[in-house]
Parts: sequence; C-alpha cells; structure tokens
Amino acid sequence: MDLIPTEFPDFVRNLPEADLPFDGLRGWLLQSNSGQILFNESDVEVTVPEHSHCDQWGVVINGDIKLTVNDHMRLYSRGDTYYIPEGVTHEAQIYPGFKAVDYFTDQNRYRLKEVR
Repeated sequence: MDLIPTEFPDFVRNLPEADLPFDGLRGWLLQSNSGQILFNESDVEVTVPEHSHCDQWGVVINGDIKLTVNDHMRLYSRGDTYYIPEGVTHEAQIYPGFKAVDYFTDQNRYRLKEVR
C-alpha cells in the first residue's frame, strides 16, 4: 500500500475552490483563523513569477516543483517539504503531474473562486 497518495480524495476536491492567479494550477482551500491550507495540482507546466507573502510550508504529494528562494534553486519531488519565510522573494516552475499541500499563515492569502 502506498502511504503517500498521488491523488486528492473526493473530500478534498469537495472543499471550496481557490481563485488562483496562475493558468493551469487548481486548488482547494481549508480555511482557519490562523491561515489557509491549499491542496493544489497542475497537469501542465506553470511558471510562478517572483513574489513574496506570508510564511509558507509545503509538501510535494506527486510530481516536481523547482523553487528559487533568495536566488537559491532546488528541485523538490514527491515527499519533499519546503519552507519559505514571510517576506522572502521566491519563484517557481511547476511541472505536469504536480500535487502539493501548502500551509499559508495568512488566512486571506487566496480568495474563494466565485461559483458561476
């Protein structure tokens, strides 16, 4: 039995969808008073330009992400964790098949996607 699933279960996909500003990246939010948990995935390559925000901690569930944090680049793969301190500039290259869980300390990091 695989201890790290490679797909999000229905109860995750039934969470409110996040309004993410990156084409090809999908995500679902679990909201609390202390932050947000974002379950995110992509089937295509996504470039996230340099930016900064609140503290972020994540774990790669499947696939790969290349993170550049303070000009230090590293490729993270399944099972790897990463931490980006508040205010630190970073950028990312997300590869097809990527899935991750990220915790942001800002409870308003992402908005919910409007239901149409």
